[in-house]
Formats: sequence, C-alpha cells, structure tokens
Amino acid sequence: STHFSLPAITFIILLPCRWIGILALYAVHKGQFNCPGGGLLHSYLLVLLILLASIICALSALVYISMQGTISNPGPRKSLPKLLYTRLLLYLPEFVWAVVGAVWVSDSSVRCEKTVINVIMGTVIASWVIIVFTIIGVVIVFDPLGGKKTFYLSSSVNRNLESSQSGQLLYNVKNTATRVWEKRIRLLCCCIVQNDDHRVAFTSIAELFRAYFSDTDLVPSDIAAGLTLLHQEQDKMESCPKEPEEVLCHSPTSLATDDLDIELENAAHYMLFAAAAYGWPYYIYTNPFTALCKLNGDCCGNRPTDSDITGSDRHSFHFGSILKITGLQYRDFIHISFHNKIYEIPFFVALDHKKEAIVVAVRGTLSFEDILTDLSADCEDLTLEDVLENGFVHKGITQAASYIYRKLINDGILNQAFTIAPEYKLVIVGHSLGGGTASILAIMLRNSLCYAFSPPGGLLSKSLADYTKHFIVSVIVGKDLVARLSMPNMEDLKRRIVRIVANCNKPKYQILLRGCWYEVFGGDPDNSPTELDGRNQDALTQPLLAEESLMVRRSPSYNALEDESHLNSPPQYPHLYLPGKIIHIVEESSSRRLCSSDIKYTARWSNETVFSSILISPKMITDHMPDVVLKALNSLSQERGSCMSCQTR
Repeated sequence: STHFSLPAITFIILLPCRWIGILALYAVHKGQFNCPGGGLLHSYLLVLLILLASIICALSALVYISMQGTISNPGPRKSLPKLLYTRLLLYLPEFVWAVVGAVWVSDSSVRCEKTVINVIMGTVIASWVIIVFTIIGVVIVFDPLGGKKTFYLSSSVNRNLESSQSGQLLYNVKNTATRVWEKRIRLLCCCIVQNDDHRVAFTSIAELFRAYFSDTDLVPSDIAAGLTLLHQEQDKMESCPKEPEEVLCHSPTSLATDDLDIELENAAHYMLFAAAAYGWPYYIYTNPFTALCKLNGDCCGNRPTDSDITGSDRHSFHFGSILKITGLQYRDFIHISFHNKIYEIPFFVALDHKKEAIVVAVRGTLSFEDILTDLSADCEDLTLEDVLENGFVHKGITQAASYIYRKLINDGILNQAFTIAPEYKLVIVGHSLGGGTASILAIMLRNSLCYAFSPPGGLLSKSLADYTKHFIVSVIVGKDLVARLSMPNMEDLKRRIVRIVANCNKPKYQILLRGCWYEVFGGDPDNSPTELDGRNQDALTQPLLAEESLMVRRSPSYNALEDESHLNSPPQYPHLYLPGKIIHIVEESSSRRLCSSDIKYTARWSNETVFSSILISPKMITDHMPDVVLKALNSLSQERGSCMSCQTR
C-alpha cells in the first residue's frame, strides 16, 4: 500500500532516540577502546551510527512523501515505492552488521573493560530485538496475494467465471487468502496448546476475516482516520435537536416504568454473580490495593470439597474472589468449574437465598480460548423439540452453551441443586460471552429466567430473539461495541469508513492529528470538507470513483443481504439480534470524555433496531466492562430506591 505508514512514524520517533543514545555512549567511552579487540568494537559503533543515520533519512523521506495528497488521491505519492525498496535494501546491511556485532562482542580475544563490552552488547541486543519484531510485523501484515487479489475482486464483480481456468484461479486466490489469515491467527495463538477444535476454529475464523477484508484496500491508518471522522460526524448528529415524535416514542407508560424498576433491581443483584464468575482478575481489578491481602488471608480457610470444583484454582484465588464478590458462604455453592478450553468456558452454580434462586453464572471472555469461541461466528440451526421458533444462532457461543447444558444435566448438577432447594427458581446470568452463552443455555433449559449483561449483538435470529422476550432480559450500557457486533453491522461500518475516508479532502496525517486532539481534549467536531458536500440524496446512493478505488466489490455476506438477486439464497452471515427484552442504560448528564465524574444514568426499555449500527465513541469499550455495568445498575437501583422511599413518607 502507498498509504501513510504508522510503523514508519513509530520508527521515525524511536530511531533518532536510539541514534542519540548510541552517540552519547560512543562519546562517553571514546577513550576506552585502546585495548585488545577494541578497534573492532570502535568500528562497530561507528558503522552502526552511519547505518542508523541512513535508515533515519530513508524513513524521514518515506514519511514526508506519505503525507502528500489525500487517501484516495495517491498521485503525489507515486515515488513512495522506490523509497520503500530503498528502506528494504537497508535491512540487509542492518542484519549483517547485527550478526557481526554479535560475533565481535562474544569474541574471547576482546579484552576491553567490562563496562564497554556491556554497552556494545546492549546495542547488539537492541538491534536484534528490532529485527525480530520487524520480521514478525511483516509476517502478520504482509499480503502475499499481490496482483492476484485485484483479479479476485474484479472477477467477483463481473461474475465472469465461465472458463474453468478463471474459476480455478479464483478458487486458488480465495484458498490462499484463507491460509494467510489462518497462519496469522496461529502465530497470535502460538502460546496455547492446539487440538482439532482449535484447527477447526482457526479455519472458520480465517474464512470470516478473508470474507470481510477481501474487498477493501484499507490499511490500519485508513481505518483509524475513518473512525475519528465517523466519531465527529456522529457527535454533530447527536448535537442536533430531536424531532418531537422521536422524543414521544421514548416516553414510558407507568406500567412499563414499574416493570423496569423491578427488573433493574433484579439486574443489579444478579450482575454481582456475573462479575464474580471472572474470579480473581475482576476482584483485583476493582480492588487493586487490598485484594491480594484479603485473598491471601481468607481464601484458604473455607472451600467446598474437591469433588465440587473442576479445573485449576491455584491457591483458591478464584473461589476466594467469588466468595468476596457475591457475599455467599462456601456451603451455598453446588458446583464450580474453572475448566477452560475452546467452546468450554468456566461457570458456577450457587444457591441465592435472598432471591430464592438457583443461579448459574457463566464467565465472559478472559482467555485466548474464549476469544476463539467469540470469533467462531458462523451460523448454525438451533433445533429444539416443542419449540416452533427455531432459527439461526452464533455457532461458537451455542457450542459453549451445549457444553454447560451437558454438564448441568448429565452430571446431575441441577438435580442436586433442586434436591436441596426444590422451591427455588432457576436463574442463568452472564456478562459478554457469558451473557450470550447464558441466553442460549436458557433456551435449552426452557423453565428458567436469564439476565444477559452486555451480550454479543450477533446472537439469535429474529424468531428466536422474539421467543426469548418472555424469559430473558438483556442489559446494555451506553455505546457498548460488543452489543452491536454482528457481521451485517461490521459490513455497514466498513462501508461508512470507506465512504467518509475516500471523500475527505484532507491529508491523512491532518485527520489523525485533529482526531487525536478531539478524542483527548474535546472541542467542536471538525467540519471536514468532502466530495459528499452539495450532493443530493439520490446521488449519495451511488459510489464515487474514490470509493470504488478503495472498495472494488462488496463481500459475499454483504451481497447476500443487499443484492436482490440473492434473496432466495440464505446469506453466510444473516442478521442476528440481541436476546430477550432489552434495557438500555445511557448517561443522562456527564462529560463525553473518559475522565468524567459525577455520572448520572437513565434506563429505558429498548428494541433491537436501536443496536443495528456501531457507534464510535471513546467509551465504546469501557461501556462494556463489567465494573461499569455494575456501577450503572447500582446507581439506578439506589436512585430509584431512594425515590420510592421518599414517596412513601
């Protein structure tokens, strides 16, 4: 790509610092090379300084040329490939000199002062660290398809696959793209033990990434520029006054308000169980100064018998944290599982005497295996007897729910719980991945209630989502990204990024600098002039040339959703929705910035259409965090409780 390079900017900042550091070391130890082998070390530092200066000059020229033109106008950057090749050629002497330095510094014939040798050794190690990270970055980022990708894209648009030769080439290109993504995923997950389930998941996830990214020519800095432009455009839209009808449609009835108060109180209570399922990482995160002392002092004294716990819990930190967060006694726990593999996530079953409930709490994402479960986003049918509203579900999360279902039923865990407390109701709770798993588990178990906190957006088909409104309550805070994550929403976000980036008349570095300032310090959204200005609504539906240069075609999942010629064939990634009735909690009055305080929340019943688009915000990640969800629920519960007490006086 000939676009603005973020790695080049990083190196242009770090390399001068390294060069100055080596120059300072050379100046300090200049008179200490009069020793056996000192001439070699002296030569190594001098040549390294010259080599680094050459690299800095090449990178500076590369960054300067990259700043010319706009994202969709590469003309002023036509000399960039030559500079990239120049920088690539400099990697060879850099590598050779790192080898020479390693040989010289380890040579036993070199008898200089230990301080000098340590200084040279430090520079050699730094050189090798930079080379290794550069190689890893190239392996992860490099696209080996090259010109074949252009053929693939154009062939998909024209559907000109009549000849067996072109069809075979297209198949080979798609296969190669999938293998590239699979190798990247394997490299990122190199630290975990891999089995057949992992290999199947890697292939499925690689296919998802290949389908999503195959139709664009965007680089990470393009995406960053697009997100900051979308955020500012979104803030401009939110600052506009709402229509009266839009305000009226959110006015709750008194009956709905009463129902909402009850559910908020229940949600605040059960969110403790969902948060507790994370174990010691959550407890230490929310109590950074006192957690370790409390756990060391208390967690080893009381615990269930070993038969009640599966999986590793070294020093009982997980169980000790669960006790602290929930406030339960060790005898209230029926079963605790810390076992964690792909499609197999931790959970616990406990007796909640306050609400007279048997609570099954499912943990959210906390490991590489959990991330693989999240990303296994293919759709599969959920077939249940006596339920007419069968439909599509998220494959990875459904497999996780099936695992817990088998444990609860086949191992007799639920029978044991209902034997102890036959009059108690069954409540299933979870946050994030745990919320999605809890929702599908509630469908499988039938006679249960479920509170899903910040579940993934792409979870259930419309028929199943409607079916679950009788027994599932989903709680979403603010602009939570995960609650809006689905393949159609991601396709929509990609189209919005391409449109706003391709048609912005400002250079990318200006967009990014202005965006960073806006995200950190606020201010008024930037009114960036674009080619979209002044076009009528009909014209906006047609892509501009700049757009077409960045997005040659729509991906298969998007085509299946949008192209009328494909209405009869089921898309690979159909629309999936949040489960159950939805409580949406938003900030009523606070600063938009991350460091705001004195936050007040308001809650209302919402519907799935509100979450049909991904919103860009500094809080799109933090609004998903379990401590933020719990804080919002506790704030609302206390506020409504105080209001009720005032009314009774």
